[in-house]
Amino acid sequence: MRLRDLAHARTGDKGDTSQICVFARGPAQFSQLERALTTERVAAHLAALRPRRIERFVLPNLQAVNFVLHGVLSGGVTRSLALDAHGKTLGAQLLDMEIADA
Repeated sequence: MRLRDLAHARTGDKGDTSQICVFARGPAQFSQLERALTTERVAAHLAALRPRRIERFVLPNLQAVNFVLHGVLSGGVTRSLALDAHGKTLGAQLLDMEIADA
């Protein structure tokens, strides 16, 4: 199963840092997200971006897991020539990750 079957995501950026917040579709999905979305798995899935550091924050009241990816935006929107300088497609890329069925 893919992560998108359990959740949706929103992204944000500040300088060279991107955030991906993954929101569960419900309480049952949140417990599965909490187990499946480790910093190591996210780092492996997004390895091509070569993040300097990844931070993980579990937000139970929002039924969400937030990841802060440092150094993934090629200097940020004012410096990058990337087509997606804001990193908005990173959420979709993460949602494509395979996770184990519950």
